[in-house]
Amino acid sequence: MAKAFASAGDMAEKKTSFTQVGEGLYAFTAEGDPNTGVIIGDDSVMIVEAQATPRLARKVIEHVREVTDKPISHLVMTHYHAVRVLGASAYGAREIIMSDTARAMVAERGQEDWDSEFERFPRLFQGHEEIPGLTWPTTTFSDSMTVYLGNRRVDIMHLGRAHTAGDAVVWVPDQEVMFTGDIVEYHSACYCGDGHFSDWEDTLMNIAEFEPKSIAPGRGDALVGEEMVAEALASTADFVKSTYKPIAKVVARGGTLKEAWDACRAECDPKFSDYAIYEHCLPFNVARAYDEARGIDTPRVWTAQRDKDMWNALQD
Repeated sequence: MAKAFASAGDMAEKKTSFTQVGEGLYAFTAEGDPNTGVIIGDDSVMIVEAQATPRLARKVIEHVREVTDKPISHLVMTHYHAVRVLGASAYGAREIIMSDTARAMVAERGQEDWDSEFERFPRLFQGHEEIPGLTWPTTTFSDSMTVYLGNRRVDIMHLGRAHTAGDAVVWVPDQEVMFTGDIVEYHSACYCGDGHFSDWEDTLMNIAEFEPKSIAPGRGDALVGEEMVAEALASTADFVKSTYKPIAKVVARGGTLKEAWDACRAECDPKFSDYAIYEHCLPFNVARAYDEARGIDTPRVWTAQRDKDMWNALQD
């Protein structure tokens, strides 16, 4: 039987969790599905990551209403990917925040990414009819900005390229907690199809310099405590390095994309094959690493057709 493309065959509902990562700070997680962060201020709430659809966003809101009745005033998107941003309309937030670069990527490739991810993640896009269109920010920033939720300070920063060129992190200094988006994962594969392998480890080091007590990662369990944070930072760095290094060697000797795929699997399967969405991410990761090793700095736009062509090229 042929393998299902990406997560096309994964239709099982995931169990959700709502974990406190600091005072008034929570991580909504779902067994390797995209996570969402919640920051409760004096008078209102900030959400970090919107989910793929309004239907999924309402699951987050249900958990939020278990701990506060304050209105949701701000929504931060750490990057532009469809599974992170298309549920935005459900929150009714007056401010939607992205980095300048993330907004530019919505303009450049947002619709193509939506079309592509729709084919990759049919379960996540159940109820897609409610999505009103691409999600656009009301506010953008270049390097950093600060939002005050009453007296609670929230710093939103670009610490370097990693998962995408426009990644943002959200830092809550009074609790020393960070929401990292997909720069950091925990027992989940990193999706690197739009990534920057050569920058990723430096960006992780920039996160580590904050010495966060807890992290809400992009996927996987909430990271509560410095030991768990350190483990996740190290395993994410190892995943990125283990993906790129063997592929770079293949490129250096003039090898093919299929040879890069085989080399990557030989290195990564023994360590990461049990990670969530590992098989889903692998072909996209190999294709992007192969491009970067050949000097292509800006990731090529993924389209539904490019997805299919790449998938067919890598099948035995």
